Amino acid sequence: MLQCSQPSQMPAGRMIKLDFGSDDAGRTTLEEGGCHTLSVRSHVPIPLRPPVVAAGASLVAMKIDTLPVEFTEEQKRYLEGFTTGLQISRIGRGLGGGQPKANAEPVGPDAAHLKAQDKVLASGRKLADQEKFKREEHPFDAYPRLKQQALTNSPPSPADNFRWRYHGLFYVAPAQDSYMCRLRIPNGVLKHWQFAGLADLAERFAGPYCHVTTRANLQLREIPPKHAVGLIEGIQDLGLCSRGSGADNIRNVTGTPTAGIDPQELIDTRAYAREWHYHILNDRSLYGLPRKFNVAFDGAGQIAVLEDTNDIAFAAVQVKEGFGAEPGVWFRLGIGGITGHKNFAKPTGIIVKPADATRVADAIVRAFIETGDRTNRLKARLKYVIDGIGIDKFLALVEQKLGGALTRVGAEALAPPPAFDRTAHIGVHRQKQDGLNWIGVCLPLGKVSCEQMRSLAGIAATLGDGEIRLTVWQNLLISGVRDDDVEQAIAAIEAIGLSTKASQIRAGLIACTGNAGCKFAASDTKRHAAAIADWCEPRVEIDTPLNIHLTGCHHSCAQHYISDIGLIAAKIPLGEADDTVEGYHLFAGGGFGSNADIGQQIYRDLTAEDAPKTVERLLKAYLAHRTSGEETFLSFARRHDAETLRKLADAEAST
Repeated sequence: MLQCSQPSQMPAGRMIKLDFGSDDAGRTTLEEGGCHTLSVRSHVPIPLRPPVVAAGASLVAMKIDTLPVEFTEEQKRYLEGFTTGLQISRIGRGLGGGQPKANAEPVGPDAAHLKAQDKVLASGRKLADQEKFKREEHPFDAYPRLKQQALTNSPPSPADNFRWRYHGLFYVAPAQDSYMCRLRIPNGVLKHWQFAGLADLAERFAGPYCHVTTRANLQLREIPPKHAVGLIEGIQDLGLCSRGSGADNIRNVTGTPTAGIDPQELIDTRAYAREWHYHILNDRSLYGLPRKFNVAFDGAGQIAVLEDTNDIAFAAVQVKEGFGAEPGVWFRLGIGGITGHKNFAKPTGIIVKPADATRVADAIVRAFIETGDRTNRLKARLKYVIDGIGIDKFLALVEQKLGGALTRVGAEALAPPPAFDRTAHIGVHRQKQDGLNWIGVCLPLGKVSCEQMRSLAGIAATLGDGEIRLTVWQNLLISGVRDDDVEQAIAAIEAIGLSTKASQIRAGLIACTGNAGCKFAASDTKRHAAAIADWCEPRVEIDTPLNIHLTGCHHSCAQHYISDIGLIAAKIPLGEADDTVEGYHLFAGGGFGSNADIGQQIYRDLTAEDAPKTVERLLKAYLAHRTSGEETFLSFARRHDAETLRKLADAEAST
């Protein structure tokens, strides 16, 4: 027996006729109806949009005979209004009205995604759960339910936990019974008042701190469900947003942190990152990709932005005369980077005029929407499309969407880019503007308290140009500091417990959130990273740039494969029992930019307790066996295979 969930609208015991069927696109249809939600005797709600069936399924009808009871005029108007609304809804989703029509296709901003899903279903395959969540209800359409959950302080269902990531909210239970919120900050640049405003929001709605991420972004944590809406709307009040910063969307757009002030840059990336940022925000069809998607712009400044770890890498290059392309500054295009899967962006031989970057990026994303895997989340990134159909075929699809050929040149047409300075994100450095400097502030593993945020905002406003610039190295810059004000700014930074100086060990120490705040992580990465620095710093004096990255899981948010020393968390078995402890596998010899390569595994199943001493011995082996004082750890590690490095390290004593 089916009963109306709104009995006030129906006569007592009234049963109505309902016809359910499937149209030619395979979607279940409701031809007539009398209530918004139906329920069975157990009172389990049945939505008006039942589970999707495969395309081409035959029409199935479920009919319930009516009793000879007449509707009142008010009830008739209610039913007429409801069925009209249902028809309008169907037409808006591209499902047509009335009887199923041959070759009906979805229309509207979600059409490309629905067509890609339909193609999967027509082939007899199953969509991934996340694709089903998107298909059943677009996350942007579910915002009223997020607000209702906030009113009742209710945690989300698994499906809504995925949907709310479209709004930048990640419910991170069981690590914490709260949300994490990730922002969108194009090129990582904020105004001082925005930074201070975020401190106020964190203090009111979240834990009293923020984390700077490896995408030059900010995360707020410990947000109870009741504060989720207040926080994200407060973020919008500051002229910022969190929209699309999680789930299957284009993530925060990164760019050179010293854009516009760097003496060696080829181009200021801010305008291009900003244009792409707003292009995404204002086009719903660019949400709901097969998987997350990263884009970066490198202007060839002193601080690396790690563009070759992104799905799309735009790297500024100088094109020389005589090679068939207009000489000047272009972006070199790379695609398919995902270093957590041991892949850098593949070179394409294509160069892009900076003014065309958004148009080209848009075409690449739309080609990915059509070709990405919507059945297997582990194979849903752009890399796997390229691996599957080949880079040439994929680029041909991109050119088809652009309506013309992209510009290709040989490597000989490009002048060598200026080198990175691996220490330029920490300390005082001269800008291209006379008499001005940027000051890199060292944050302990990216964490900054609300009080420190307000103080840093004040320093930027009174002694700098009013901007805070975030880097992918989990720290920030204060730019536009006059020569005469540098010492005062440094003193003010030190007065709040931060520093503009760091040892080589701490300057390149990176860690993801870890299991203190992420359900995927196998270890407490930030605590263990701090323990490594605390142990090694007084025992080993490193005088060349060094990166040590700790990541908690296979997602590799801290990019352990591309660091000098990289550790990925693992549960380490103890003896023959089922007991485990937190630990790591250790890699060495990874690099980025001109030294791009994946590190080799040196140790497996290190306990977290043993990790500091192991890193100490490896660094001591480097100092004892390097060819000269100028040889970097990277060069040393690449001169030896894993077994040799392990033997050299094991021969060193830990003190």
